[in-house]
Parts: sequence; structure tokens; C-alpha cells
Amino acid sequence: MSTDTAALPRAAAWHANPRQDESTLAAPDYKTLDDRELATCAARGEERAFRELLVRYERPVFSLIYRMVRDRTLAEDLAQEAFIRAFNAIDSYKTSYKFSNWIFKIANNHTIDYLRKRKLDTVSIDGSPHATTQDEISQSRVVLESGGENPHEYVEHKELGSQIEQAIGGLREEYRAVIILRHVEGHAYDEIADILELPLGTVKTYLHRARGELRKSLAHLAT
Repeated sequence: MSTDTAALPRAAAWHANPRQDESTLAAPDYKTLDDRELATCAARGEERAFRELLVRYERPVFSLIYRMVRDRTLAEDLAQEAFIRAFNAIDSYKTSYKFSNWIFKIANNHTIDYLRKRKLDTVSIDGSPHATTQDEISQSRVVLESGGENPHEYVEHKELGSQIEQAIGGLREEYRAVIILRHVEGHAYDEIADILELPLGTVKTYLHRARGELRKSLAHLAT
């Protein structure tokens, strides 16, 4: 399946059918508004404002979920469901809160709930599904520090990636989430704390423990 917009979360009703009263009134240029302003407009019932947020975040949200479930169709479905949840809860969004963290939290929680119910232990560390060059793939891939070992000591990437993938998939959902948010999505510690609704100290503890478990699981690769 291609990675163009059509392959991302399928449009919901608001994606194509704006309210008639909106179409007859002068509306702001939503593309010029920031996320908080768009969310405020969406909370007032301006569906085109939410569609602009959808355009901005459908790709990042899809990518986050795809890396957690490794199934494009499933990721599309979960992303669409996450956006529907966000649309229904837009009134609860507080403009003092970073919108990206708010939408990522909804997507992450929805995906973790699904994984727990289905008992799926899959995660992708092969980089963003939208990466088109080797540099983009490398930049979006999980990187585990080796402690300065000679690069020639590493096994071929495909074999290594498969074993890292399996190791991350075996982590507790909470540990898996912080590893993906930190090492794949590149979020700062405080952003991860916001997204997961955890104290900053807990996020650091989870990362420390997750890295420790990964080092143990992958110790044989360094021998």
C-alpha cells in the first residue's frame, strides 16, 4: 500500500461534509491558525477547523500507531478511531496544554488498550513508514547506544533489527511506549510525561528499566 494521504486514516464524515451554515459564513483562513486556535474553533463546532488539525496530525499519529502494531490497515483503523475520540472530546481540550501531546496521548492510550485486549506484542523499529531515503530511514530508526563498540562488530541490520524488534515487543506496554516515544518519535522527557500522564521521574525510571531489559535481551549480539 502506498504511503500517500489515501493510505492514512480514512476520512470521517467531517472530512467531506462541512456544515451548511459554515459554508455560507465568512470563515477564517484555518491554515494560518495555530493548533490551539484551531482546537478552540473546533470546540465551537467549526468542523473545518478540526479537518485542518486532521491534515496536520494524521501522518504523525498514523506513524506512531504503525510503529506499535506493524500492520498498516490496523494502524489506519486505530488512527481513525483515535481521531474520532479526539473529535468527540475536543470540548475537554485545554489550550494551556500542547495540542500535539494531547492528540498523541489519545492515540497512544487507544493503541495500548487495543494491544492489551488483543495481547499483541509487535513494534516496528525499522523507521517511519513514510521515510523515502536511507537518511530518513536511519534518522527515524530506533538507535540503541553500543558503548563505543566497533561498528564492524554489529550483525547485518536486518537480523539485528528483527531481534531488537522482538525484544521491544516483549517489554511491558508502559516500557514499550516510553521507548518508542523517546527513541523513535524523539520526544523530550517532559513531553512523554504529558502524553502518558506520568510523573517525570516515573518516565525516567521506565526508560532506565526498559533500556536495562533491552540490554539484557540483546547482550548476545555484542559478543
